[in-house]
Amino acid sequence: MAKKATETERLEAKTVYEIVQHEGEKEMRRPVKSLWWSGFAAGLAISTSLVAQGMLHVTVPEGGWRLPLESFGYCIGFMIVVLGRMQLFTENTITPVLPIMANFSTRSLVVMLRLWAVVLAANLAGTFTAMVFVKVVGVATREQLTAFYEISRHAILSKSALETLLLAIPAGFYVAVMVWMLPSSKGFEVWVIIIMTYLIAIGGFAHVIVGSAEAFLLLLDGQVGVLRAFAGYLLPALVGNIIGGTALFSLLAYAQVREEIE
Repeated sequence: MAKKATETERLEAKTVYEIVQHEGEKEMRRPVKSLWWSGFAAGLAISTSLVAQGMLHVTVPEGGWRLPLESFGYCIGFMIVVLGRMQLFTENTITPVLPIMANFSTRSLVVMLRLWAVVLAANLAGTFTAMVFVKVVGVATREQLTAFYEISRHAILSKSALETLLLAIPAGFYVAVMVWMLPSSKGFEVWVIIIMTYLIAIGGFAHVIVGSAEAFLLLLDGQVGVLRAFAGYLLPALVGNIIGGTALFSLLAYAQVREEIE
């Protein structure tokens, strides 16, 4: 194991790798029911990103500062999920992947894919439930609901499937970077989450779980069909997030410590 760092030392890359790897191993050992309910809670919580953006959209006067200010609302859902230790699919594009890169086996690959499937399904169930609550129960004001629709249409309908896939790659990369940075950010976790997720919001990048809340809201209102929601947005965003988080960042993280792993 790597030498333990003091509070004033920066963690070595190998130490960060071992911490994230250990977290991944623990997640892959969790029961399916635990993963499901944690993922469902994350889906409910991450929907706060859309709600907070909409509330700021209504509050901030129209003008050049509206987008930069309302984009801070996007960070709220991620703070709840990450600090609340809930299961978010895009965090799992790096956490359980690192143990497999270090010690590959067919069994560990199957376990990782099981974790991915359960967490993704639970996240989507959570965002759908949240949007049913927003749309059907009617907890939002008319102005807020109009803002939710406007934000969602821009995210879902303004881009082709290919554009969504390409925009999802940086989002997956930034979430993986956030997971990698958290062990070294003791006392500053909130700022790490805000900075990395604010980049996703202000850059207009595509995050499959936040985007699913937007897609489900439009679907419930009849503004998009099932095919457009899933094939036109959710599937491309999912593939792009996996490419950014796993095929890019996780491989780079592993490559820099591969020769040092005992």
